[in-house]
Amino acid sequence: MNWHQIILAILTTHSIFADNAAISVAAESRVTPRERRRSRPRAPDGKYFHEPGGSELGNHYDTRYFNGIQRYEDKQDTQLHMLRSYLLFFRDKGVETWLAHGTLLGWWWNGKMLPWDWDIDTQVSGSSLAYLGEHLNGTIHNYTYTESDPPVTREYLLDVNPHSVERERGDGLNIIDARWIDTSNGLYIDITGLSETLPNEMPGVWSCKNFHRYKTTDLYPMRETMVEGVLAKVPYAYDRILTEEYQSKALVVTEYEGHRWFPDLKEWVRTPGYEIEQAKRELEARKKEDEEKEARKKKEDEENAKAEEDEDEDEEAEEEEEDEDEEQNTKNDKTVDRHVPVKEPKRWIEPQKDGSGPASHPRRRPQ
Repeated sequence: MNWHQIILAILTTHSIFADNAAISVAAESRVTPRERRRSRPRAPDGKYFHEPGGSELGNHYDTRYFNGIQRYEDKQDTQLHMLRSYLLFFRDKGVETWLAHGTLLGWWWNGKMLPWDWDIDTQVSGSSLAYLGEHLNGTIHNYTYTESDPPVTREYLLDVNPHSVERERGDGLNIIDARWIDTSNGLYIDITGLSETLPNEMPGVWSCKNFHRYKTTDLYPMRETMVEGVLAKVPYAYDRILTEEYQSKALVVTEYEGHRWFPDLKEWVRTPGYEIEQAKRELEARKKEDEEKEARKKKEDEENAKAEEDEDEDEEAEEEEEDEDEEQNTKNDKTVDRHVPVKEPKRWIEPQKDGSGPASHPRRRPQ
């Protein structure tokens, strides 16, 4: 048994809280538009969930509850309680969920979240996602953690994307199926569903809308473990999943994103230059976002110019067609005039006489 397996065994049998009273998630209350006007984002562009943007970190907040970027320490505290409340709630409701992506990688290292990661990712099955949408969508959940002074109280919104019933990627605007949102600041957990979208062509292969694919044998049977002091589930072949997604270096590199791994502490510790590195990343992300906006604007301008050009061409074509019709009508009028028969005046005809009999061989009178 290696050190990693030993740690997992310890985490599985020990919790950082003494009893169930330390952390609790109160019964949910249904949100109505009248009670909470902000409970549903407007989506004129077809996208359901919206983020304030403006920077890399700004993309990790829900616009409805955003009130500024959290400090590093505050973000850590928010994510800690957000993940705990989420796992406790799902276990209480009997809905299966498991850790995914960067959250799964953080668990692999030490049963915690990666301190530099602003994303928390979880997954559910397609059937569980449908249940959430039908029975628990739009509910508010009150959370209390009593092993701190003062106790921590938070409020979370479970919001299921109405596009979650569509299991194909579509236009890519709604790849996130649901969110568990901290209503005090807008940070959230992304929840994505896995479904067998091609049961005939690819039986036993589960995928989300972002093209992550898993075999049934990679997911099940799920393993029970501990993360941040609460019970959680991880896929059966978690090591294979992590290696395929992040490559093997993610399991051995000990310096990353301004943090260093200390084996004796079993912790990622922030290095002194973290703020500088983060500022550089922010600058690069902002520059990239500006370039993308400029590219989108340029494309929109070109499309608008092309549309105006096509419209002008259509108008010119219509004018030309009208001129041709008018010219043809004029020609038709003239043609009709030329074919009107002209009635000649009657002329007197003088009979020719041979001197002995009746007149014969009439001829016209000379003009």
